[in-house]
Amino acid sequence: MKKLFNLVNRDVLKAKILEDKTERTTLSFYRYKKIDQPEVYRNELYEQFDAIGVLGRIYVAQEGINGQISVPSEHLDQFRGLMEQLGYNDLRLNIAIEDDGKSFIKLKIKVREKIVADGLDDETFDASDRGTHINAAEFNELTAQENTIVVDMRNHYETEVGHFENAICPDVTTFRESLPIVEDILDEHREKNIVMYCTGGIRCEKASAYFKHKGFENVFQLDGGIIEYARQVKAQELNNKFVGKNFVFDERMGERISDDVIAKCHQCGSPADTHINCANDACHLLFIQCENCSKKYESCCSDDCKDFNQLPEEEQIEKRKTMSFKGSKFAKGRYKSYRP
Repeated sequence: MKKLFNLVNRDVLKAKILEDKTERTTLSFYRYKKIDQPEVYRNELYEQFDAIGVLGRIYVAQEGINGQISVPSEHLDQFRGLMEQLGYNDLRLNIAIEDDGKSFIKLKIKVREKIVADGLDDETFDASDRGTHINAAEFNELTAQENTIVVDMRNHYETEVGHFENAICPDVTTFRESLPIVEDILDEHREKNIVMYCTGGIRCEKASAYFKHKGFENVFQLDGGIIEYARQVKAQELNNKFVGKNFVFDERMGERISDDVIAKCHQCGSPADTHINCANDACHLLFIQCENCSKKYESCCSDDCKDFNQLPEEEQIEKRKTMSFKGSKFAKGRYKSYRP
């Protein structure tokens, strides 16, 4: 029988990857490309990727594919060849800036309505009429001009730990939420250069087309996002205009782009930019915690969660039926509004 899903316990997988000495390369990619039978396509991908040891998270939809994965480095060329066979001849792979090879613990491929949840009706505008792609050098030059507005298309928990100098960072939790808010913010700047950026470029791919449809004429997007920008800055010895960490959606939680720590511990307010999920699995709140608070709260977001974690498993299971934790009320932590 063909293997199309992972059925191994997460804790077992995590322990296995931590012990594994295999050199792995973490990367991301996306492509808007019509896929007629996403379910069939998904199963074929799983077989082929699993066979060469790919781990990570991939979304497949009729509009295309979006993946964040790690590949055994010895199979990287094989992976590139496989993607070319699938019709992605000029696909750019955004290679991680910081990589310990432990970014993912399993392969998960899901069929979705869209590869990024944007809430848009693609039938109402031309999604292929996107903004002008610019590289790192062009980004630095364009954003130095007075008639340029820089907009971060990511979520608040991403921008909190790192963003470009002078960027507008909307206080949003989802990409879907950001689009109308950004439109309102930019309304008075319609004649200016609008430069958008995100982690790897995929959100700007759709957002830039949407804003052009809304009447913004001078729309640009950072090609390859923060990941590719950081690579080009290093390779070409350019001035780095990104401050802090780049949040990433895997076990690493972030890549350091500059030495600046611009965020605060959500519990004590001291400088910190390390994201964790609350160790109480019934809460699992994403928040920023310093080393001192990690020890004090045993990697939990509050005394309540810390105390709950110390209960016997049977008692935890019973109490989960009636207890409510911060993580179940608030999707993501914020320093100013969140307290343990």
